[in-house]
Amino acid sequence: MNTKYQIESIGEVRVEGNSFSIKIDQKYMPGLKNLVGLSHLQIVWWAHLTDNPQNRDRLILPKLFKHGPDTIGVFATRSPIRPNPILISTIKIQEIDFDKGEIFTPFIDAEDKTPVLDIKPYFSMERVRDCAEPAWCQHWPKWFEDASLYDWSNEIVRR
Repeated sequence: MNTKYQIESIGEVRVEGNSFSIKIDQKYMPGLKNLVGLSHLQIVWWAHLTDNPQNRDRLILPKLFKHGPDTIGVFATRSPIRPNPILISTIKIQEIDFDKGEIFTPFIDAEDKTPVLDIKPYFSMERVRDCAEPAWCQHWPKWFEDASLYDWSNEIVRR
């Protein structure tokens, strides 16, 4: 069942200092129509900086979080090291320049020139009321807005 798929980037992440944006290729700019009124988007992106055959074969990762397990299955993480390095980030929309095809946001956890594969609206109905999490991460922020203020340096294992 090793089926191949063709995916092409629709744009890229732009990071300049503390400024973050999603720049859409001209071909896809008409797809930005009717984003007005949305406060958040889900950005689907390719973790191109970690994409190599060795990382695609890694299914068990070493300890990622100080309070987490010593090893963890890749599907229990949001690590960019995975069989298909596709990641999703929820972003807040600051401003959209429809003429230039650029969406500005306070932050996205992707690097400059990261390929963007898709953009989806974030709707409040996507929240899960009774979300269960393992004990090692139950102290993490429960809301998007709180996560940016959280001191993640006390959580992530640096290598």
